[in-house]
Amino acid sequence: MPTYTALTTLPGGDAAEALAEAIERMEPEPTGVGVFEIEDDSGLWEVGAYFLEEPDEVTLELLRTAFGAAPFALSELPEIDWVAKVRRELAPVEAGRFFVFGSHDIDKVPEGRVALQIEATVAFGTGHHGTTLGCLRALDRLLDSGATYANVADIGCGTAVLAMAAAHELPDARVIASDIDEVAVDVAKANVSINNLEGRVACYEAAGFANPDLQAAAPFDLIFANILKGPLLELAPDMARHAAPGGTVILSGLLVVQAESIIEAYEAQGFRLAHREDLGEWSALTLTR
Repeated sequence: MPTYTALTTLPGGDAAEALAEAIERMEPEPTGVGVFEIEDDSGLWEVGAYFLEEPDEVTLELLRTAFGAAPFALSELPEIDWVAKVRRELAPVEAGRFFVFGSHDIDKVPEGRVALQIEATVAFGTGHHGTTLGCLRALDRLLDSGATYANVADIGCGTAVLAMAAAHELPDARVIASDIDEVAVDVAKANVSINNLEGRVACYEAAGFANPDLQAAAPFDLIFANILKGPLLELAPDMARHAAPGGTVILSGLLVVQAESIIEAYEAQGFRLAHREDLGEWSALTLTR
């Protein structure tokens, strides 16, 4: 059965949310509607809807006019085994000592590397994205310099690949992984189990640091936050409150053009930029408090 998509953009989060609510009342009903801020400082938001039946173009045109949105881009998606496609196309990732792979590539793991298995059924935080790769490279660089950490937090952990990398290389450290998304927490727990790190990485559902177990474990001497520009800016004061003096934070999920604004926000909270690496359009920042 084909899937139909309808995508548009418009300025302002409130208008985008209102348009999404209107789309949800359409006939035929969409199977899902998403609203995302476009992280390019344009102020635009994307609204996307998925349908199992071809959507009514007249209704979409009326809605986009009413809400001041751009014309909808309509597409019919072919039936694809997405898991098989991802497995074919996602090659293992090397980031210094770390080797991130799916079970289909287990025979490719080289000797002497820190092997982290992340299943291709989940795309976020697999290590293939420039942001996760940048964070892994930052951790590898710090470990090579002789740095060591006793209390680690991975905020917005996704697959928990960063938390697992830290747990593997810091066997005496307490490591916590948290995510605002309940599904992500379940995925994190599954990956921790797959990598035989049960008891080494505690996984919690939390918005930022808003979890009593996470707060009780602070201050942290190493914090990862591979999320997005907006949440990184909002978290800056909390990062300062939960980072130990002299502690390190590794930030990513931001575009190269957004890096300076993140650096300014964190410097205002008492952090100092220690290293920056740009990988394509993405940037990874290492700061110390």
